[in-house]
Amino acid sequence: MLAEGKVAKALFSAEQGRAQGLKDLMAHNYGLKLNDAESGKGNRSFHELSNRIPPNTIFMALGKNELVCWVCQKGKEVELRSNQISTHNKISTFFESLVELVCQEIGARDNVECEDRSLKLASDERLTVKRSPQDCRQIQHLHLQKSALNTFYEIVIDPTQDLFSGSELIFVPEGPLCLAPFAAFKGPNSRYLCESFRIRVAPSLSSLKMIADCPLDYHCKSGVLLVGDPWVQDVTELEQLPYAREEVETIGKMLGCAPLIGRQATKDAVLRRLGSVALVHIAAHGSMETGEIALAPDNGEMDFILTMKDVKRVQIRARLVVLSCCHSAHGEIKAEGVVGIARAFLGAGARSVLVSLWAIDDKATLEFMKNFYQHLVKGKSASEALNHAMNCMRESEEFGAVKYWAPFVLVGDNVTLEFAGCQ
Repeated sequence: MLAEGKVAKALFSAEQGRAQGLKDLMAHNYGLKLNDAESGKGNRSFHELSNRIPPNTIFMALGKNELVCWVCQKGKEVELRSNQISTHNKISTFFESLVELVCQEIGARDNVECEDRSLKLASDERLTVKRSPQDCRQIQHLHLQKSALNTFYEIVIDPTQDLFSGSELIFVPEGPLCLAPFAAFKGPNSRYLCESFRIRVAPSLSSLKMIADCPLDYHCKSGVLLVGDPWVQDVTELEQLPYAREEVETIGKMLGCAPLIGRQATKDAVLRRLGSVALVHIAAHGSMETGEIALAPDNGEMDFILTMKDVKRVQIRARLVVLSCCHSAHGEIKAEGVVGIARAFLGAGARSVLVSLWAIDDKATLEFMKNFYQHLVKGKSASEALNHAMNCMRESEEFGAVKYWAPFVLVGDNVTLEFAGCQ
């Protein structure tokens, strides 16, 4: 289709292959009936979908040796940009290596043993965070003359930036690009992308449309569930997270809500309240493989992991879910997107999810979330509050390093919360 100059039809075709299972889950929970175009059974014009897409939406696809980007702007024709990638490996391997190189350069893998919020359960293969070291040969072919963050900016942003307008960018990435820290992409002027734009991501264009089309009364307008530092030492060798405890206590004071902490933060207690609140915030240990979360056990029971299956069984009505845990953006990368805990929350009905790309420092995350909620309670949208928190941390002496402020990603809608009548 692209060879024939059918830019919009090519985008519509690529979109039909994205996040099909998630689309079905969202439609079921929202009570929406998929039309032929949305279910991939018809040939309707892309116009029907594009009317519900926010401006500055960049849909990305990996070609054989190129990154293809469609830029959608309201009321305008879809614009196409592509960038040839010089690599002897698969293009997906190139971007996997580039993401890994970012983590190495910024030190995201350094000093993350006891002081981070990673879930390490040697007895549970599903949740292990042990991986074989990155094969250095995978990144040797890059031969970068500049940093990985500069290279990302050059490949992704340079070809498309002349089409941007406004102050927000929405990326719909594919493959390993789902784990790229877009906010930290660094331009030739040494400015990070978050200095110029608010940023969020989406699994697909259809997921954005479904959130926009969901019933107005579907999501809760009040109610808060705060969970921090669940007691896990009876069932694991994990360290407790004192700053995670302080984090939810601080947020609780801002919102006038009592958090579930320590032994109170059981899986059963969380599941009972998960579907009846507008805001969910969980600060705990997270799995590197799936983002699944360690909660306190119920009466000595070993069933203490909040899994993707657990979340899918709950009809989530939260406008915002904040997973202040390590690797909460992670999961198996497939055509479906990243199949992990964040996708489970979106599929179960959450309007937006804030997640982390790598192991987050306990103390730094406390400061980040303080900044985030200070702006959220003032009526700022989630993407505005996130952007303010990033830039505030970036300018601080103690937590100015990229690894402290860049892992946080907003997935889904840009919500605004009402905190009056908090429960």
